[in-house]
Amino acid sequence: MSDLEAPLRPKRKKIWVDYLVNLRWIIVVFVVLPISFTLYFLIYLGDIRSEMKSFKQRQKEHDENVKKVVKRLKERNPKRDGLVCTARKPWIAVGMRNVDYKRARHFEVDLSEFRNILEVDKENMIARVEPLVNMGQITRVTVPMNLALAVVAELDDLTVGGLINGYGIEGSSHIYGLFSDTVVAYEIVLADGRVVRATKDNEYSDLFYAIPWSQGTLGLLVSAEIKLIPIKEYMKLTYKPVVGNFKDLAQAYLDSFAPRDGDQDNPEKVPDFVETMIYSPTRGVCMTGKYASKEEAKKKGNVTNNVGWWFKPWFYQHAEKALKKGEFVEYIPTRDYYHRHTRCLYWEGKLILPFADQWWFRFLFGWMMPPKVSLLKATQGEAIRNYYHEMHVIQDMLVPLYKVGDALEWVHNEMEVYPIWLCPHRMFKLPLKTMVYPEPGFEVHHRQGDTHYAQMYTDVGVYYAPGPVLRGEVFDGAEAVRRMENWLIENHGFQPQYAVSELTEKNFWRMFDASLYEHCRKKYGAVGTFMSVYYKSKKGRKTEKEVQDAEQAHLETAYAEAD
Repeated sequence: MSDLEAPLRPKRKKIWVDYLVNLRWIIVVFVVLPISFTLYFLIYLGDIRSEMKSFKQRQKEHDENVKKVVKRLKERNPKRDGLVCTARKPWIAVGMRNVDYKRARHFEVDLSEFRNILEVDKENMIARVEPLVNMGQITRVTVPMNLALAVVAELDDLTVGGLINGYGIEGSSHIYGLFSDTVVAYEIVLADGRVVRATKDNEYSDLFYAIPWSQGTLGLLVSAEIKLIPIKEYMKLTYKPVVGNFKDLAQAYLDSFAPRDGDQDNPEKVPDFVETMIYSPTRGVCMTGKYASKEEAKKKGNVTNNVGWWFKPWFYQHAEKALKKGEFVEYIPTRDYYHRHTRCLYWEGKLILPFADQWWFRFLFGWMMPPKVSLLKATQGEAIRNYYHEMHVIQDMLVPLYKVGDALEWVHNEMEVYPIWLCPHRMFKLPLKTMVYPEPGFEVHHRQGDTHYAQMYTDVGVYYAPGPVLRGEVFDGAEAVRRMENWLIENHGFQPQYAVSELTEKNFWRMFDASLYEHCRKKYGAVGTFMSVYYKSKKGRKTEKEVQDAEQAHLETAYAEAD
């Protein structure tokens, strides 16, 4: 059998949930979309109201809200009350994993007021923001100043807190790393109510390096200072089609941003933005972007494309035209480019509303897109949620860049999901070993994309219904995810924790390094106050006894087995 031939699978017998899922568009069109649009509008009004306040007023409100959090934490009785968690409802999170940890007895702390941009410091190129500030909100403020965060995650609803405590990436991550790598300082409320500012070179430097990927289990993030970069009004985007086998696709992807001579820090050779979309086992489109001025974009003969308009074709479908059209260049307004995948949620919108990419729907109703992910989760119910866990894949595989071809082949053989999103990011060699870290000795191999201070990784984004499911064949989603996680462990890869995970406790700590995280858990009093990161991201319901037993054991057995 050829590597590209799909394995034969038996047909799957449809059940009542299948029909419910197929008709779900009715709820989405008549309930979710109108409510989503209303919520987006109300949030927008709230953001505008916040922006009208002076920075001094916002800082005053911030200080008052921090005092409320401290007071609330000090009200907790460890013997009577449960573990601390935020008061945000479980379905509000954008991630797809179950957040059933809140079903166990818990002590809620309300952080809903922390949604202001506190300061944009042009002199020091720092934005100080609260954790519930989202990407759409901050680009609306900074882009008109010709400034932006160094890493702007694509979806509007993604929040600063989620991107720091979890995982955040963008097309500029091959230069700046993951979202958390661009943070200069964290303001954290610890378990005992102390408010500390953690930086990489102060007394809380260990906490600074431990916060990313910790899922808010070391303390409560109440603000962050994040690096800003200068930008221009447009993104000059080049679409380049690639045809060949997995090795050819992977090499074209590497060559699009990683000079073969190793000159990875040369802005003349390295684009500002990179992404590649793989549409089939033999076809893909590499996209590279360079910031461009308005004057350049408007020159005679140059093509501009406002992809943010509601009636425009969805971005991934627009990019696919390069496979027929050949290589082409266009200029996209920078903010439109940042949020190019928002309206169609990458390509998930095609599954949610199969006709939403048609011209008539885009023109008449595209202005209501996208549906809020939180509302989709709130209206799906237990049966549909379990169905999606089994029959759907929303996963990111973070793998060393030189293994991207192997990852593409693995995804095809095991999941057969297309399109696939490829986005590179630097994994920096840090003074302390964090939960995610480069391969030991990577710097001596001098592989394409690597430098002496960072190993180049890539995000292989797998989002859609697998081929077997689309063909009506048997597919075991949970088992496929287990095999994916084992493959990542064997290849020094990582699985972002927003996704549904099948990892056992032992395998979780084989994938991630526990040493610094557990050190900070104990040093800053998180044990017995905040749930451990494994239990917070573990699939399924968490009973109070499970949580208590895990906290008492300090997970020492799991760490020892992993070591």
